[in-house]
Amino acid sequence: MQRCNDTDTGSGLSRREFLKVSAGAVAGSLVASLPIHAFAHAQGSDRLRVGLIGCGGRGTGAAVDIVNAGEGIEIYAMGDIFPDRLNASRQILAEQIKDRLNVTDDRCFTGVDNYKGVIQSGVDIVILATPPAFRPIHFREAIQAGKHVFMEKPVAVCPAGVRLMFQLGELATQKGLSVVAGTQRRHAPDYRETIQRIHDGAIGRIVSASCYWNQGGLWHMERQQGWSDTEWQLRNWLYFTWLSGDHIVEQHIHNIDVINWVLGAHPVSAMGMGGRQARTEPHFGHIYDHFAVEFEYPGGVRVLSMCRQIDGCANFIGERVVGTDGTANPANSIQGKQEWRYQGPKVSAYRQEQVHLVQAIRENKPLNETRTVTESTLSAIMGRMSAYTGKQVTWEQALNSKLNLLERAENFRFGEMAVDPVPMPGKTELV
Repeated sequence: MQRCNDTDTGSGLSRREFLKVSAGAVAGSLVASLPIHAFAHAQGSDRLRVGLIGCGGRGTGAAVDIVNAGEGIEIYAMGDIFPDRLNASRQILAEQIKDRLNVTDDRCFTGVDNYKGVIQSGVDIVILATPPAFRPIHFREAIQAGKHVFMEKPVAVCPAGVRLMFQLGELATQKGLSVVAGTQRRHAPDYRETIQRIHDGAIGRIVSASCYWNQGGLWHMERQQGWSDTEWQLRNWLYFTWLSGDHIVEQHIHNIDVINWVLGAHPVSAMGMGGRQARTEPHFGHIYDHFAVEFEYPGGVRVLSMCRQIDGCANFIGERVVGTDGTANPANSIQGKQEWRYQGPKVSAYRQEQVHLVQAIRENKPLNETRTVTESTLSAIMGRMSAYTGKQVTWEQALNSKLNLLERAENFRFGEMAVDPVPMPGKTELV
């Protein structure tokens, strides 16, 4: 790893490899090989030191939110694969949270293994906000080191990563660690109260539902002179399945997570379709720009899932639930025998998820969201697999699939890297 005052922009970084412990090898040994005990924060002190891994917009925003989630919280270390990203984030934080930024040059880390430096720097909490491909690797390092974690969603891009996350979630529980995920709707008062009313029977037995994330296109970065294939993909990570999981996994997971929460279950199968019609230029990688998936949940409940990133179309982001006695918008309202709408305080769910994490740590009441966010991640992956192949995919098929994009992240190095072909239903195989 390099320190943050290095001037290398990426293509000349040292070619260090990630830990080569595969998801399969870790399955039987990870929990058994480590001592089981609680890892309290900053023994004898109320101060919480936070390390930021991944200094893009999401990571920088999460850093601002967590230091405002309570007293005595500071950003203590930072890491990013690219020095320019780290330096830009550090400057923003210096402007927004100057009094709670305690990051010295020797606690800034860049390069492929920057996350190791942050985790080993003496922090109590780590924020994991890199592209999702690396989430299982960084989470493994953090949990093995006994750190509390806030991690952005999704938490994997393939079944191999999902299986590793399930195992690490169990280890976090055994160690008494708190883990909060970036599925922030679970921390929003309006969603929490509405869904509690649904669970209490406000709309009767749920018979169907739908969820949507339809919006316009997103940003991309033109390739710069000197960038390797890998650096270009990393800086445009949204558009490569091995890095992002495709937008059904990277973005639409929010809505799928709400449906899993409402139904108290994950889907048992998926039948999907999708493609790319508007984003066909090479700088958009190989992912789709639209998906439509029918998920089947236990009890025969069918859920329509739809997501699109195309300019000039109708936009809608949200969820709808139909019951025997009414309907609900899980965000704020119920239409049934008794009409109801949330009238409580409006708070930032991004801030509230950090408040809940800090409270769990300080009150020594561990909160671990690893399983729920991992189930929602696999639900979205299952929909993607169905759309890519044109096949119906069951939960068991997805969970036990041989698809392993995690290997690419674990053996990552800068250099040449071809873009994967665009998936073609009927020709792309289900593995």
